[in-house]
Amino acid sequence: MSSETVPAAARLRGVVRVPGDKSASHRALLVSALAAGTSRIDGLSPGDDVRGTGVIIEQLGASMVVEGTETVVTGSPDGLHAAGAPLDCGNSGTTMRLVAGLVSGIDGEHVLVGDPSLSRRPMDRVAVPLRAMGATLRGEGERLCAPLHVVGSSALRGIDYDVPVPSAQVKSAILFAGLSATGPTIVHERVRTRRATEDMLALAGVPLDVVDVGTGRRVTLHPARPQARAWRVPGDPSQAAFFAVLGALHPDADVGVEPIDVAPERIGFVSVLARMGADVSLVAYAHGTGLVSRSASLRATTIHAEEIPSVDEVPALTVAAAAAAGVTSFIAMGELRVKESDRFAGSMALAKALGCRVWASDDDFFVEGLASAANFQPFHQPATLDHRMVMAAGVAGVAGHGCVIDGIETVSSSYPSFFSDLNGLR
Repeated sequence: MSSETVPAAARLRGVVRVPGDKSASHRALLVSALAAGTSRIDGLSPGDDVRGTGVIIEQLGASMVVEGTETVVTGSPDGLHAAGAPLDCGNSGTTMRLVAGLVSGIDGEHVLVGDPSLSRRPMDRVAVPLRAMGATLRGEGERLCAPLHVVGSSALRGIDYDVPVPSAQVKSAILFAGLSATGPTIVHERVRTRRATEDMLALAGVPLDVVDVGTGRRVTLHPARPQARAWRVPGDPSQAAFFAVLGALHPDADVGVEPIDVAPERIGFVSVLARMGADVSLVAYAHGTGLVSRSASLRATTIHAEEIPSVDEVPALTVAAAAAAGVTSFIAMGELRVKESDRFAGSMALAKALGCRVWASDDDFFVEGLASAANFQPFHQPATLDHRMVMAAGVAGVAGHGCVIDGIETVSSSYPSFFSDLNGLR
């Protein structure tokens, strides 16, 4: 693991283009691999996580080549088949959960493996519904950690399933399995999560019905093979969140982010920052909607996990809380504990390293802010094998008084050029 010193910046100006949305990139590859014929994907995320998904679809029988800015995927006329070797999901929980759903509908045994960080993440939430559909899943321990063994079947049965904890990954795994099931597959979620999978399957010709129910959603899918088509992947809003926070808490900043996915389930962080007093807004660029964030004085607020269902933006919002006046409450954040690292503990540790008083109660944690990033302490961020914790530390260092980060190369999993883009704003 390498260490790097990230110095503070006196002034920040410019516009960045974040990578293609990681969630949409994984799904575009998987949907294209399932289709008969050739699909073209523009704007695919360049991160290691998505690259790993590309290797897996080739192992399963699809072909993939890069032509300029496009990735061309051709599915087999006879459909996908079991691979003769383990499917390496690297550091990506999205890859492991979505691929588990996909291979549940492919006859044969499939072995899904990951790096040490991913191998500690539980896969029981996808195993429960996939077993109900007729697949067999085995893993390590009660919560089924990797290596995950999946015995798939082309004769799965559709189910009617209530997702107990909001998760776009679990929902997506069920929908991918449902493509080869007998009868409809119905998924209920009490809190609406990102709908990339259902939207992309519908665009690929899969019969699918989506109905919002209160704060939740019901998705009904009928088995079908997706059709090949062209895809355009938007910018990743969860990466844009780091620059939105940076612009808000830096004392002299005017930072823009070019077009991103602005689906309501993906931009909850914008509303949270606005509530904290940030000068952040969605704006029109030539090819879509992005955002602009400028210096502001931040105040504490209460942030509930339901506002940001994936909770991916919490590390960045923790840095915002550290620069705010008052105590910010992060409510129902237990899901942070089973991410690439324990982001619940990691977010608290980062705020403490900046000089904040922090404490927790069950799945809630609290940050007493310092009223300004000018009051941040210089700090040392240990290696966590977690790209979001590294990026959050980088934002805090640039806005405050600098930092030293170990394991800085872990950003390659999702945003290889993050520190280059960050430095380009100086």
